[in-house]
Amino acid sequence: MAESVDTIVIGAGQAGLATSWHLSERGVEHLILERADTVGSSWRDRRWDSFCLVTPNWMIDLPGFAYDGGEPDGFMPKDEVVAYLQRYASAIDAPIRFGTEVRRLAREGDGFQVTTGSGRIRARNVVVAAGSYGRSKRPPFAAALPDDITRMDPSEYRSPDALPPGPVLVVGSGQSGTQIAEELYQSGREVFMATGTAGRVPRRHAGRDVLRWLEMAAEAGAGPFADTADTLDPEELREERHAAKHHVSGRDGGHDLNLHRFARDGVHLFGHLEGVQDGTLRFARDLHENLRYADQVAVEIRSNLNGLIEKAGIDVTPEDPEVELELQDGFDQPQREALDLRDAGIRTVIWATGFWMDFDRWIDLPVFDGDGYPRQHRGVTDHPGLYFVGLYWMYSFASDLLYGVGEDAGHVADHLADRNA
Repeated sequence: MAESVDTIVIGAGQAGLATSWHLSERGVEHLILERADTVGSSWRDRRWDSFCLVTPNWMIDLPGFAYDGGEPDGFMPKDEVVAYLQRYASAIDAPIRFGTEVRRLAREGDGFQVTTGSGRIRARNVVVAAGSYGRSKRPPFAAALPDDITRMDPSEYRSPDALPPGPVLVVGSGQSGTQIAEELYQSGREVFMATGTAGRVPRRHAGRDVLRWLEMAAEAGAGPFADTADTLDPEELREERHAAKHHVSGRDGGHDLNLHRFARDGVHLFGHLEGVQDGTLRFARDLHENLRYADQVAVEIRSNLNGLIEKAGIDVTPEDPEVELELQDGFDQPQREALDLRDAGIRTVIWATGFWMDFDRWIDLPVFDGDGYPRQHRGVTDHPGLYFVGLYWMYSFASDLLYGVGEDAGHVADHLADRNA
């Protein structure tokens, strides 16, 4: 006979724990199922050794457990993030069953059947809090790499010393790709990078971390923190969900990442990688276009923040957006269309081309759109009792962040509690 629980929460990361806090506050019986042996396993297992948050510590704001340490403007390394989540789980007495992988979720009567590696559980409600990044978005031609090339995703990368000797190709210039490339070349590796259309964000502006300014902008009803799924049209929302994350770093106290600086420091830059054939890489001639795009994003961010500062009458010295254009070294590199892996000595390729959801692999319900993204509104689906929490751009820019996941979890918990009433 299957076990019966009122509400199952799948995943014991920040989204699952925030949901648990809200459900407990509302007196909803629930059980968290976690496939790993600890909370926050994706932080532990899917980030490289030197990984740090790119959001400042003051943005760690899970319900009932906001950051209260001595470095609010610092950037917590991954091991401390895991420790924070473990303390949170203990503080809220989260009801977690570890080592329990959910293999199938399906409708059963007016509830759901959750099939795990150790049996079946029947639930009236299910909250999927398993994260947005289950499946690598490697291009189909990735399989054409020569067999003697080591290939990996950022979730598999650990450190420069863990790689085979020799030059490294990083494919993708989003947040992960640029952070890894910087670590590699600063360790003495020769680095080749295939760029894409990822913007960059200044780490600081007018004496403050740029995210402080964006929070202030949101309070004034402007900027990306103020946007929601309700304020964007469907195509804009889809673009946000698929866009590469801006490159910026939280390491060493937080700093800018700039492809022009990479070029000055010896990184070989290329345009989009379009294909692989017989050990030769084929690139688009769009390197300079990609560099201009990244520059323009940074210029627009500074210009918009200066407008906010002026409008709010804040007494600081604005910064000149044109300062973002002082570095031009990337434009000195030629637009190369081909590279022979063996001639370049490349032994390792890191596919920093993004991740996507793999819910359709185990959720046996017609709840996904054509991109595989769950159809929902702020976590509430059209299937009574089925909810999602912690998805990238589920309702806002912060929906999957330690900063904003709690608000969406509260909305879901309210809806679920009303359903149970």
